[in-house]
Amino acid sequence: SELGDNMQLHSIPANAFQGITEESVYMKIIKNGFKEIKSHAFNGTKLDKLILKDNRYLRNIHEDAFEGASGPTVLDVSSTALDTLPRRGLEHLKVLIARSTPYLKTLPPLESLLELEVAEITYTSHCCAFHTWRHNMTDLYDINLQYPDLQLSLCPGPFQCTPESDAFNPCEDLLGYSFLRSVTWLITVFAVAGNMAVLVVLIISHQKLNVSRFLMCNLAFADLCTGVYLLLIAAMDFHSRKEYYNHATFWQTGAGCGVAGFLTVFASELSVYTLTIITLERWHTITNAMHKNKRLRLRHVVAMMAGGWAFSLLAALLPVLGVSSYTKVSICLPMDIESLASQVYVVALLLLNVTAFFIICCCYIRIYMSIHNPDLAIRHGDSKIAKRMAVLIFTDFICMAPISFFGISAALRMPLITVSHSKILLVLFYPINSLCNPFLYTIFTRSFQKDIRLLLSRCNNPFTYSASHKDTAVGTKNLKFGLIRPKDRFPLV
Repeated sequence: SELGDNMQLHSIPANAFQGITEESVYMKIIKNGFKEIKSHAFNGTKLDKLILKDNRYLRNIHEDAFEGASGPTVLDVSSTALDTLPRRGLEHLKVLIARSTPYLKTLPPLESLLELEVAEITYTSHCCAFHTWRHNMTDLYDINLQYPDLQLSLCPGPFQCTPESDAFNPCEDLLGYSFLRSVTWLITVFAVAGNMAVLVVLIISHQKLNVSRFLMCNLAFADLCTGVYLLLIAAMDFHSRKEYYNHATFWQTGAGCGVAGFLTVFASELSVYTLTIITLERWHTITNAMHKNKRLRLRHVVAMMAGGWAFSLLAALLPVLGVSSYTKVSICLPMDIESLASQVYVVALLLLNVTAFFIICCCYIRIYMSIHNPDLAIRHGDSKIAKRMAVLIFTDFICMAPISFFGISAALRMPLITVSHSKILLVLFYPINSLCNPFLYTIFTRSFQKDIRLLLSRCNNPFTYSASHKDTAVGTKNLKFGLIRPKDRFPLV
């Protein structure tokens, strides 16, 4: 029987097909306007094939829709708005077709689909769920053969499912490797705590906001966003441990992955941009050390950082607007390069980061050459300065180089590593700057340490704060990022 192209039909009521007495019924109900199939709708029928595809308003099939019916053995719900399938009545289902059903993010208990042989569904994670469950059932059956007293009779037959897992979505936990969990939590704690401490101290400090403090606040905020991204990834991995296939669709297509992806792209670009501005500002300051009127003012840096914020927000919003996507992989990075625009977007971001790294390297080399000049520097500090710059450049390199190299190769459709292996890079190398920046640029500097002592003294003895603050301000007004010593005429980097 066939029922189609009836947009005035709003639902399929109970006993709608009672009286159909054929031994085996092939029922085709397509392109109608109904939104639900009610309880006992197929009561009294013997269903072989039930085709419900292209009913784009169909949102609900009642749990007891197949109560009183025999079958179906083939069910096609493609191109519908269903968000779940009934948990009862599908015990004899052999073929499930659910293509182009984006709202069908959960499946009924797999125990109710024991006879299923073919599944054509929308999401890769559902195939992972099927394969994992059936593998476990096969193991139980093997145990039953060895120990018949256990009476475990479940033995799934041959099974095929599409779409199969691919390079972007392997059947594994979110982080893939167990050791990455511990490392991720460790990096997350230090990144969040370190950058939060920097922000709190710089904001509540009563010292005047200058160029260095403003830039440090921007850098700490960007790196804090990266820490929050890692926290979201680590928390989701903990929540879905050993069962990510049951959570993958909700996570990757939901708000959680979108927020995580937005945070990481925004934070990455803002951090790189801020590091570049910090380096250029240091180089400009040293080059014009004897010309105070040529130094950058706070208003100049604010304007430059406003441009950086606008660029970072745009870069993070483009995947939300359809240029690439945050839903491609479990770690929510914009790895979708299907369209030319998406490919250009990913390559452009990576190349900009590489360019920023070379700018930073060139500036630090010029800085070292300047302070190595005996007319400008005190020679006994050269070794310490060189070591500090080497650490800064090294952390930038190990953060940017592996990600950029493998990312560009993948964006050009010549991937050199799998997504599973790239997770190691993204956890061990990608957040290195966010972990190290608060310590290298702020916490280990004299200026920040004096801020801490000032705050502690204010808490211990608030009545003497005004005098101590005045003395500290006089003693530190010429410190640059906490790296200018009173006897030096240049910033130690």
